[in-house]
This record gives sequence, C-alpha cells and structure tokens, in this order.
Amino acid sequence: MPPPLLIDLTQVDLTAVCLDRNAIYEHLPHRHEFSLLDGVCHLDVPGRSVVAFRNVTTSDWWVRAHIPGRPLLPGVLMLEMAAQVAALLARLSGKYPSFTGFGGVDQCKFRESVVPPTRLYLLVVGTELRPRRFRCDSQGVANGRLIFEAEITGVVMPEP
Repeated sequence: MPPPLLIDLTQVDLTAVCLDRNAIYEHLPHRHEFSLLDGVCHLDVPGRSVVAFRNVTTSDWWVRAHIPGRPLLPGVLMLEMAAQVAALLARLSGKYPSFTGFGGVDQCKFRESVVPPTRLYLLVVGTELRPRRFRCDSQGVANGRLIFEAEITGVVMPEP
C-alpha cells in the first residue's frame, strides 16, 4: 500500500504557475537537457513545501533510446528532477546562497512507470536544513498515482 502524499494535491491549483521554467533556472545552474522542470504550481518556502511539474513528451531527448518502442521515463531522471526541486527549495529558503549539489538518495522506491505524454508532479517537503546540507522527502505523481518516493540529500559545494 503506498504512503499518503506529502502534499494534498486537492488543495493545490495544479493549473497555476507561480514559477515558470525561466524563473526556476534563474536560481538553479542546470542548462539545456538538464533543465528538467517546466514549472512550479505550489511554493510555500516557510512551510518548506513545493509542487513542481515536468511535461513529459514524446519528443523528449531520452525517448528514442529508453526503451525503443516503449519509452519509459528513466528513474534516474525522476530523481534528478526531485533533486532540482529540493535544491530550488533550499536556495529560496535563503540559507544556501552558494551552489548545492546532489548528496544522496535514500528510501527510494519506484511504484509505477511514466510513459509520455503525461505531466509528472514532483512533491517535495524539506525535513532538515543544516548549514552544510539539507534533506527533503520527495514523491512523483502522475495521473493521480504515486510513481516514486525518495529522500533527497543536498550538500553545499565548495566554490571552484
């Protein structure tokens, strides 16, 4: 039996866009194929919660290779999306002015697959904000179903 959702999506306007792709990547360094988030429809920085989304399409760069004839959104990309949402939340908290990197993933479970075209919602709740690292619980939801869950750890990276 899947766990309850981290954020009650019936209380979120899933059609709203409070941060679009351009606004997201003003705060994150990812570019080109790794600008994976299309928007944020819920943002509560003091409450440490975010709902972001990715419109998964048949023209996405990974479709022709994973898996030919039956495209499945790679789990590692779903985790990268969740990590980007977690990094966005950390950055917007004001506690992490420098670059944060993906420090780890724990308690990860994939329950369903994602096939284009669909919208994948990424639910992220900050659980721990320390000076050099942060942790967030994350879930992916598509078509009203829980796709994955994972605990994401981010770490402050030294300047190059």
